[in-house]
Amino acid sequence: MKTVIIGSGNVATVLGESIATAGHPVLQVLARNEAGAAALARIIGCPYTTRFADIDPGADLYLVALSDTAIQTLGSHLVLPGKLVVHTSGATPADILRSVTSRYGVLWPLQSLRATIRPFPPFPLIIDAANHEDLGKLETVARTLSRQVIQADDTTRLKLHLAATLVNNFTNYLYTLTADFCDQEKLDFSILLPLIRETANRLDHYAPADVQTGPAIRRDRETIKRHMGLLNNNQKIMDLYRIFTNLIEGYYHERTGEI
Repeated sequence: MKTVIIGSGNVATVLGESIATAGHPVLQVLARNEAGAAALARIIGCPYTTRFADIDPGADLYLVALSDTAIQTLGSHLVLPGKLVVHTSGATPADILRSVTSRYGVLWPLQSLRATIRPFPPFPLIIDAANHEDLGKLETVARTLSRQVIQADDTTRLKLHLAATLVNNFTNYLYTLTADFCDQEKLDFSILLPLIRETANRLDHYAPADVQTGPAIRRDRETIKRHMGLLNNNQKIMDLYRIFTNLIEGYYHERTGEI
């Protein structure tokens, strides 16, 4: 399927390269940032433009990999009647593209993507389209890019986006605070990496609730007290420690009645 990539950021780069590698001709990259557009076009091996007026009209698919804010105003810059145009956002409704075309949809990679991190990680693709025929076309393309393709409406996609925020963005912030704590206390954060990996790898075989460990689930008051004593000068972590400890205790009390 002949494609035009609109955007030049992380998602545009990963999907653009993946689409080209899968054998779909990429006709053009369109991005307002000329340096970004040129760089991505050079990688893919196609022309680029920074002007919506110069968009290639010959594509079968127009992939809009822009920020949620930019997607909302796309219709004031671009109209492609009769063309299949899809955005890559998990949190934005599909019909935000209604002013661009009646053939709109979504191709959202449910993954944290960074163009500089190679090789690209596997990513499920969440798809939707305004009509059944285009949904079938999107699924055909998506299955050349991912082993896991799921159709989801706006509400389901937003719920998945929230779930992704919890397990990725919030978790990574905990890693950030912990790395800062390790720096302050002259500890090597990398010694925690096997634990981080094991915690994630267990989820391939167990439900998260079945592999919870730590002082909160054991109701180990002495250890909790000692931990809190170390955090007198770190209010952010102290607040989170207290909240998570209380929530874990409460969750497992309700679930098992054992603590």
